[in-house]
Amino acid sequence: MAINKVMRAALKALSDTDLDLKSSRMLASLKELDPMKPFYKTINDKIINDHHEIPIRIYFPEDEIIIRHGQYGGTCPIIIFIHGGGWTTESVETYNRVCHYMAKSTGYAVVSIDYRLAPENRFPVPLNDCYAVAKNIFSNQFVLNVDPKQIVLIGDSAGGNLVAALSMMARDKGDFMPQKQILIYPCVYNEYAPGNHPTASMIENGSEYILTRKDVQEYLKMYKETEEDYKNPYFSPLLANDFSNLPETLVITAEYDPLRDEGEEYARRLKKAGNRVEAYRMKDALHGYFALSTKYVLVRETYELINHFLGNDE
Repeated sequence: MAINKVMRAALKALSDTDLDLKSSRMLASLKELDPMKPFYKTINDKIINDHHEIPIRIYFPEDEIIIRHGQYGGTCPIIIFIHGGGWTTESVETYNRVCHYMAKSTGYAVVSIDYRLAPENRFPVPLNDCYAVAKNIFSNQFVLNVDPKQIVLIGDSAGGNLVAALSMMARDKGDFMPQKQILIYPCVYNEYAPGNHPTASMIENGSEYILTRKDVQEYLKMYKETEEDYKNPYFSPLLANDFSNLPETLVITAEYDPLRDEGEEYARRLKKAGNRVEAYRMKDALHGYFALSTKYVLVRETYELINHFLGNDE
């Protein structure tokens, strides 16, 4: 459905507000009020990172899918999910419904990471939390029996940034290596670093479509610890010098998203470096659409792309 003049005016009005972290967190917390939560098949656990306990929640698909994948005595395919929210908002609790749908739609168990948030915990703390959880799962020190070849990383927005950075860090450290990653409208660039320039989508879509250019700038400011972080490829993956030997990647962008072009450029650079890459732009979509219910066509189409990438339709 195209964005008409009335909808465009409403979006512009919603975009003409300054980012307030306290209000944003209060608004996000409303998503914790999910009447279906008691019916989700979940297990809560914790993983240690440098004396800090990182909460995780595991979401299971339908019982018959668990049995089909050999959950009893065999290995279980895993999605490690890293939520968005500008590194400063959202949580496992606010993404309950998303992760439940993800497990149900893919047949994978979904491990959602409750990493520490900025600005209280700045770069690289959120990334290190996610890396610690992934390392634990890949090394099979996990509550479930897993096969590293059946582990997929997925993240949306700031979560897409963390997935991209995590994969680069895994390659560089050599502790483990993800086989597949899915980045949903990821934030992978930093136009505010010296010498960088805004993308066309940041200019075209950066003032009237909920997430604004100013918002992105404020989120990055709250995430960074020092000015030097802006130049760090683990902070801004698009600034990396080496894009080789990274996981097979699916990048999904949204047409009216200021982050659209940086996500698509990241896909191009991965492909140019010899990685297997699929990239799709969701027509008429806004940043954040993936967190909506599966009753929306765009969300259902996104799961079709994800399932095709995972080989579930073969």
